[in-house]
Amino acid sequence: MAGLPLPMIPRPITLFFIVFFAFSPSAKAAQFSVLSYGAKPDGKTDSTKAFAAAWAHACASTQPATISVPKGSFSLGQVRFQGPCKNRAILLRIDGTLVAPSDYKVIGNAKNWLIFEHVNGVAVSGGTLDGQGAGLWSCKNSGKGCPRGATLPKRQKCKESKSLPPETALTRMAFTFNHQTGVTILNSRIGTGDDCVSIGPGTSSLWIENVACGPGHGISIGSLGKESQEAGVQNVTVKTATFTGTQNGLRIKSWGRPSNGFARDILFQHAVMNNVQNPIVIDQNYCPGEKNCPGQVSGVKISDVTYQDIHGSSATEVAVKFDCSKKYPCTGIKLEDVKLTYKNQPAEASCSNAGGLASGLVQPTSCL
Repeated sequence: MAGLPLPMIPRPITLFFIVFFAFSPSAKAAQFSVLSYGAKPDGKTDSTKAFAAAWAHACASTQPATISVPKGSFSLGQVRFQGPCKNRAILLRIDGTLVAPSDYKVIGNAKNWLIFEHVNGVAVSGGTLDGQGAGLWSCKNSGKGCPRGATLPKRQKCKESKSLPPETALTRMAFTFNHQTGVTILNSRIGTGDDCVSIGPGTSSLWIENVACGPGHGISIGSLGKESQEAGVQNVTVKTATFTGTQNGLRIKSWGRPSNGFARDILFQHAVMNNVQNPIVIDQNYCPGEKNCPGQVSGVKISDVTYQDIHGSSATEVAVKFDCSKKYPCTGIKLEDVKLTYKNQPAEASCSNAGGLASGLVQPTSCL
């Protein structure tokens, strides 16, 4: 979430599939159409209550349930898809487009737009999520006092989920994960003004595959270590990702202050960088506004991070930057078959307090 907003206007994200585990499409499911609860596919009528009502009935069903959203545009304010539910197999099938209010002030100060909370066995497939971010980012770029903006979607305490999301234009950040286990994001195109995917404390067994990010700030683990007592991040795989014109590519970020947090067992594999400012970066000196951390060092322990088959172009000369903690240097960093260029020439690498190995063709030359 750090960094200045990009001057580009985020596009809608096309959501193909988001799953919170164990949904069986072969099971006979109860059907709940949002149209039956008063939703209108005209892009103007507020369908928030209709979606909430459809969810309440599906959640209360003792058999597998499908909430269907037909073709058309559905205007939605903040919707909370809240559990626990009586069944562990709910499919939200979107054939149309979910559209946030055109007036960014309506949900501009809300932290999130669509919230999945305390659920298990939920899938979201198909469709487009349009967070209507253009107005908010125009306001931010003008220097006026603007609301922070909402993210979409937010998942809290959701276990074993699978996500094949749509192409969503979010006002701020696309997918945010905190304290979640077993989530998968597949086949998604994400354009936003901040992180395409933000992986926060307490996240484990996260799989991200076949994702295109841009505009945005990349795929970020962190920021971590904001609190002195904080759950760590582990067992994360990012595979087959493309970054176009983003601020970062593959990033791990922690606050420069004491913490018992960690990030370990991370695999970044098969990524393409197209004019990315920081294709590969570990930043353990994150301190926005230089408040509450100058002179301190990060307590977050980063270990066993592998970058495999990463290639493309950097928008800056330093394409690989490992700026690790002085107290707890990064360990077990592996670079395998990395080739990044800057203006059609080999890029450069920068290492501080980072240890590991390089194998295969590695360009820029490893500084580990």
